[in-house]
Amino acid sequence: MLTDIMYVTVYVTDQDRALAFYTDGLGLEKRIDFAGPDGRFLTVGAPGSEMQVILWSDATAAGKPAGGGEQAAPGPLILESDDLRKDFEVMRQRGVVFEESEPQDYPFGVRAEAVDPDGNRISLRQQRTS
Repeated sequence: MLTDIMYVTVYVTDQDRALAFYTDGLGLEKRIDFAGPDGRFLTVGAPGSEMQVILWSDATAAGKPAGGGEQAAPGPLILESDDLRKDFEVMRQRGVVFEESEPQDYPFGVRAEAVDPDGNRISLRQQRTS
């Protein structure tokens, strides 16, 4: 029986640049970093969460939406916040680029879309509480 999500992969062109964005910009923690037989295995994760994001070097896949179509759907990674408007301001001050000037209200809660240095969309969400 499956018990949890262990990893998701975000393809990047420069792992050090991506690591700086995901840790210094978004506030994730560096978890694993070692040279493996197929390349550098580098992961980050949200504090307190077991799930990790693999920042995998693949220039041909970096910044491209799944399925190869236009990127109208959420990006490959959706991160949750308990106060997205506050986190949005902190991340913007750290140099994170967002698609909108402010977080947007939706029926499910609040949403903002960030873009990493390779053009991968990172969706940030806060669930509606009532």
